[in-house]
Amino acid sequence: MPLGLIGLKLGHTRVYDANGVATPVTVVLAGPNRVLQVKTNDTDGYSAVQLAFGDQKIGRLPKPQVGHLTKFGVKADGKGENGEQLKLAAVKKIKEFRNYSKEVKTGDLLNVDIFNVGEFVDCIGITKGRGFEGVVGRWSFRGGDMTHGAKGWHRRSGAIGCRLFPGHVRRGLKMPGHMGQERRTGQNLEIVQVRKDDGVILIKGSCPGSEGDYIIIRESKKLGVSTKRFSELSARRKKAAEDAERARKDAAAKKDEKKTAASAKKK
Repeated sequence: MPLGLIGLKLGHTRVYDANGVATPVTVVLAGPNRVLQVKTNDTDGYSAVQLAFGDQKIGRLPKPQVGHLTKFGVKADGKGENGEQLKLAAVKKIKEFRNYSKEVKTGDLLNVDIFNVGEFVDCIGITKGRGFEGVVGRWSFRGGDMTHGAKGWHRRSGAIGCRLFPGHVRRGLKMPGHMGQERRTGQNLEIVQVRKDDGVILIKGSCPGSEGDYIIIRESKKLGVSTKRFSELSARRKKAAEDAERARKDAAAKKDEKKTAASAKKK
């Protein structure tokens, strides 16, 4: 996996660019992430980086996780410079990223500035839980007629059997059931702003999950910085910006010419 961070979904808002165009964004608190463990092919058989995010009370963690944090973090039974007892920095969320493209070591802090404005990311999260949902809400079925004579078949699915052959309900048939609470990935989401001081990243559009849920932000697989598509898109963006700037200058020049001509007529 390329670059990535663990983030906390704070909410949604909108931001305006220099031309006054509003862009809906998702606000994600993603910094700082602490590098907990660095795995290599020599020691673990594969390359990966383990990141930790969020603060937690040490008493709320299971003993194996406390031992893991003690091994790769601050020793809980160690002494400080002045003899005071050191406290173990417990974390809420731990996530492992395979084949991390940035060179890091245990104890490093990664902030949101590893991403840049204009890059594309994939957001992975758990969708909102909807409970037990019918076929209209779950699968967007049309339902029955709302007129007289429907006899209660307004939001039902209809027949599900196949009579004598094959004599059973087909596997995978769309029916009422549990909806939501599934791992989903929003792909190719553009980064609108990166606020390093606040540890916040603003992502265009929506990310899976509710406000207050943890999500994973990774470099886009389809539109990553090293891909050909991203280079072509960057070139088109640059050309469009240059054309817009040229048009703005031409419009300003024409406006100045009109003003000059008008003032010459008055004289």
